[in-house]
Amino acid sequence: MALSENLQTEAPQQHRILLVDDEPGIRNAVKAYLEDEGFDITTATDGEDGWQKAQQIVPDVVLSDVMMPRCDGYELLKRLRDNERLAGTPVIFLTAKGMTIDRTQGYQAGVDDYIPKPFDPDELVARVKNVVARQERLLREAARFADTDVGQMAKQITEIRSMLTHADNNLAKRDTVIPNFTPREESVLQLVAEGLMNKEIARQLETSIRNVEKYVSRLFIKTGTSSRTELVRYALENHLVK
Repeated sequence: MALSENLQTEAPQQHRILLVDDEPGIRNAVKAYLEDEGFDITTATDGEDGWQKAQQIVPDVVLSDVMMPRCDGYELLKRLRDNERLAGTPVIFLTAKGMTIDRTQGYQAGVDDYIPKPFDPDELVARVKNVVARQERLLREAARFADTDVGQMAKQITEIRSMLTHADNNLAKRDTVIPNFTPREESVLQLVAEGLMNKEIARQLETSIRNVEKYVSRLFIKTGTSSRTELVRYALENHLVK
């Protein structure tokens, strides 16, 4: 009975929002709006401060102004997208710039949503909730896909390893140009070759499933393969994994 009561009274997980704006009035107002809706808010005074705090807390969403000193919204967005741990973080621009060309520039830079000032508080909260819900939906879909045909994949890897063990002498003579992999790509490749799916890889590397999907996609491109089985075969043939 006690366990059941604990489960019923357990508080829902708070989503971490990093709010980056150099205007104190805007920061305080937006922080209040979102805290009233149950979000866990961390504030930053400009893009440089936001970048440091993003690395510390790994937020679920970044809500950022565009025009800021030291590091503006576009530079902050670029740093996030180039970072292995933070690349998949949704980013919403909150800015006084509302012209179509500015919104287009934001979307082309990889922003997930764009809210011009002055804004309606209810619309702001609704858009943040929408981005959070979309991110959760993507992660659920990725997790469900990652668990598909695990047994079949493991069987194929075993067969490939067996085949290559008997043909190793011939394969060693192949003249293949091996692409350069980043350390994280090498780690993902090794785990894929061990038969782990995206959810398990994300857990081992302490990153998001979305980031793992990006690494696997990069491996497909670099190796000229189009499936995990082909990727494992390529890695084993060229002695890229243990």
